[in-house]
Order: sequence, then C-alpha cells, then structure tokens
Amino acid sequence: MIVVDSPVGIDHLRGTATPSVRRLRAFIPGGQILVGDLILGEVLQGLRSETEAIFVEATLRKFAMASLLDPGLAIVADANYRRLRRLGITVRKTIDVIIGTFCIERGHVLLHSDRDFAPMEPLLGLRTV
Repeated sequence: MIVVDSPVGIDHLRGTATPSVRRLRAFIPGGQILVGDLILGEVLQGLRSETEAIFVEATLRKFAMASLLDPGLAIVADANYRRLRRLGITVRKTIDVIIGTFCIERGHVLLHSDRDFAPMEPLLGLRTV
C-alpha cells in the first residue's frame, strides 16, 4: 500500500500540480492508497468549512484506513528518532517519525514532499515513491 503524507493530499485537494500530486493521481485508480488516521486529521484541520470537511472526509474514507500508532510502534518511533538525533539529524515533527516508522514496520511505501523523510530512507530503510 502507498501511504500519502498530508501535504501531498492537501496539494491534490487544492489542485496544485506538483510531481508528488501527479504520482498520487496515477495511484488512485489502482486502489493502492492507505490513509492514516493522523494524516486524515492533518488534512481535515486545514479546511475552512464544515461542509468542505465533511466532503473531504467522505472522499478520503473511500480509501483503506489505518491507525498509525499503537504502544509498540510508539516505542519503535522513539528509537528511530533517537537514532537520527545521534547521527545529527533532527526531524522537525514527531508525526513524521511516526508516519515513517509506520511505513517501515508495516511494509508500506510513502508518497511525500517533505524533507524530514529524506534521511529516513537511507538510514532507517523507509521506502518512498
């Protein structure tokens, strides 16, 4: 499955033509998209009206959904964060470490446009598209 990070989803909803959005649009017909609960929350937070939020939520719920965090995954994500810090890399947002760790541990691929994921690829084994 392909986990889509919230900035890519938001750009898609806004009609912004980025390379990541073009990749997302290519994957949608294949039904390979997985929406994480935290990512769903981030996308919905950015909407201005209840009407828009209801529509976007209904649209995203057509894809497979998953919870991105449980106690075991929280421990692994924290270990990944500390490993990156020891290597001199500070990930700016905790949620990015959670998303990256979820993908690594569950065997998913991440579609993103965020520089915080870049060191996770070679150092933690994060697979991206």
